[in-house]
Amino acid sequence: MDFFDRFAVPHPSPLIYGAMVSIALVTIAIIAGVTYFKKWGYLWNEWLTTTDHKRIGMMYIISALLMLFRGGADAVMMRLQTSVPENAFLDAQHYNEVFTTHGVVMIFFMAMAFVIGLMNYIIPLQIGARDVAFPRLNALSFWLYFAGAMLFNISFVVGGSPDAGWTNYYPLAGTDFSQSVGVNYYNWALQISGIGTLMTGINFIVTIMKMRAPGMTLMKMPMFVWSALITNVIIVFAFPVLTIALLMGTFDRQFGTFFFATENGGMDMMWANLFWIWGHPEVYILILPAFGIYSQIIATFSSRNLYGYKSMVASMVLISLLSFLVWVHHFFTMGQDAMTNSIFSITTMAIAVPTGIKIFNWLLTMWKGKIRFTTPMLYSIAFIPLFTIGGVTGVMLAIASADYQYHNTMFLVAHFHNVIIPGVVFAMIAGLIYWWPKMFGFMLNEKIGKSAFWFIVVGFCLSFFPMYITGLDGQARRMYTYSEATGFGPLNMLSFFGAGLLGIGFVIIVYNIYYSFRHSPRNVGDDPWDARSLEWATHNPVPEYNFAVAPEVVSSEALWDVKKHGHVLFKDKIEKIHMPNNTGWPIIMAGFFLVFGFSFVFFIWPAVIISGLGILGCMAYRSFEKDDGRYISTEEIKETEDTFGGANK
Repeated sequence: MDFFDRFAVPHPSPLIYGAMVSIALVTIAIIAGVTYFKKWGYLWNEWLTTTDHKRIGMMYIISALLMLFRGGADAVMMRLQTSVPENAFLDAQHYNEVFTTHGVVMIFFMAMAFVIGLMNYIIPLQIGARDVAFPRLNALSFWLYFAGAMLFNISFVVGGSPDAGWTNYYPLAGTDFSQSVGVNYYNWALQISGIGTLMTGINFIVTIMKMRAPGMTLMKMPMFVWSALITNVIIVFAFPVLTIALLMGTFDRQFGTFFFATENGGMDMMWANLFWIWGHPEVYILILPAFGIYSQIIATFSSRNLYGYKSMVASMVLISLLSFLVWVHHFFTMGQDAMTNSIFSITTMAIAVPTGIKIFNWLLTMWKGKIRFTTPMLYSIAFIPLFTIGGVTGVMLAIASADYQYHNTMFLVAHFHNVIIPGVVFAMIAGLIYWWPKMFGFMLNEKIGKSAFWFIVVGFCLSFFPMYITGLDGQARRMYTYSEATGFGPLNMLSFFGAGLLGIGFVIIVYNIYYSFRHSPRNVGDDPWDARSLEWATHNPVPEYNFAVAPEVVSSEALWDVKKHGHVLFKDKIEKIHMPNNTGWPIIMAGFFLVFGFSFVFFIWPAVIISGLGILGCMAYRSFEKDDGRYISTEEIKETEDTFGGANK
């Protein structure tokens, strides 16, 4: 392929041309708006160079919401394409690109970002810390994620999107079957963002293990903190596998090696093994924080302490261990012997046991509780039966002999979404609404929020339950069309209708944010939900330093102890507080990474060398930089606290 031909979209269409125009117009509008309102200095000083974990968490969440609508548009296009037989809305190549980018965007750049965003904002508050252990590394983690996300998304309009599926299986991802640069984008975008995620894992493990408030032993941590700790341990063990696999794939595509080839000693199944050694723990990287979110919400709105705290912790630890022992169930139809299939069938079924324990713990928490049916609680209650259905169908798929019927059909698509949407997306929405007043100082409108809930739940059921039926009837996944004789048309149309309801639900959420920003009162107090954990013991809005005085806790429900048992959280006197300075180093380094990845995608070797030297230069600068941070004086702290009526409480 000639050099300039690589930049052209291989299969242009009116949709892609429309995307090009929309991207250009939005970019121009943002630049013009920021310039007109003279906000460049504010953005640079307050946001782009921030090391405040709260603002970094909010940037993760905003980015994740943008990626949600980006991936959601792909989902709607897929459902529209398959809504009627022999539809010509998308051709085969465009459909391949759409379902590939949908999976990658939703898993890597939406769900991961949302989970890490909530961790960033909430975890330091829940453990009584003033920031994460390594604030600058935290900023770099975000900007590397953002650089990877931007690199991946420009593939749609420059050079072409990857088309080998979100799992990127070889030899489909090799140069024989995917000759455009799309898979190069996949490799480099995920390597760059994955480095940021690995840094996050290390950062939060150190933060949770070393920066907890006095009295907060491991068995007194809130459940969301436990879920975050276990999740980040999984990240540290799983993500290096993906990074190395992507690097090997890069060498195959761009330097002519044969790691995943079907010739010269290569083994395409090695990619599948390495991918799923990361991929199945990745499912629990997403699910475990969601379990922590539901645990916080259900306890709060049942007005009861979480039932079976120790068993909840033990079940999460067991899930994390078993998550690394089930990856071969993705290969039941690929030729392993019966003994291998049997072993991994057993481990796959076994992981349902600790998950079931958690389901019963949540139900027993609600038992005899004074349940308040708030919007976050509605999502949490809906999660339980819907996720259970997803889990049961997962056990069906774990039966190796039966998997020959289910595998590569829409049944599998239905199962996966039946786990991920109630298990992760519902949790993200519930957690965002639950912690929204802590982030922004006002509540989202409950009436509008509940209407969005019903659209989303009904839309979800109509979107994915029909897929179980069509899958059992033989509809293959990843097929862009089908004949009328199959009889799949009516159920696929119902699925498309459900996707439309889902889309309406998310639009209502956006409207709710707008409406509440305009009309919701700002005097909601520090603890509007009558909650139980430590993040609600600080002010609204949260000061830069989080807590004027380090709290001393005696249980996993520190604030509840204050309200019901008279415990005093803040006993020490106010002293000066050390805080990190803002820095532009992370965003500049991530910019070099973006240029490095883009240049590598297109074999622009001079730019690769220059940007690579820029990355090394940033690392050297940081190594020799003398910046010991700054102190907030006691006078500043007292002045801030006086505006809230006292030192935290």
